[in-house]
Amino acid sequence: MNRSKRANHFGTICEKRMARKRRFDLERASWHDARFGNGTPVEIKSTMLEHSDGQPGNFKVYREYHDKLRRAEGWYCFVVYRPHGRSGLTVLKDKMVRACDIPLLRWHGGGDHRGTDQAKISISDIF
Repeated sequence: MNRSKRANHFGTICEKRMARKRRFDLERASWHDARFGNGTPVEIKSTMLEHSDGQPGNFKVYREYHDKLRRAEGWYCFVVYRPHGRSGLTVLKDKMVRACDIPLLRWHGGGDHRGTDQAKISISDIF
């Protein structure tokens, strides 16, 4: 199985590492992954620096969840990583951004996935 198909595995590792580093409490909800100690929601988005086909990574954001995070005055934690071996990774960059401060998004249909529009954010738009 190639690394792109293991994105969920790598995403989970990133969530756990950021929870330790940033002192989040992990919480499984459809629209966020964690909360600060004061209850503010945080959505953790991770991507590989470069995919196996040579394409640069990007962060995928879903409109319904993004709108909910904005209304709750939540934050995104963006993480860029490089996989190594079968299951390891190195976090290269991470950054906290308020949901209301991310760059202008261009929404497009997400098909049946999560039943909402989606947008892709390039790494360079965040870092």
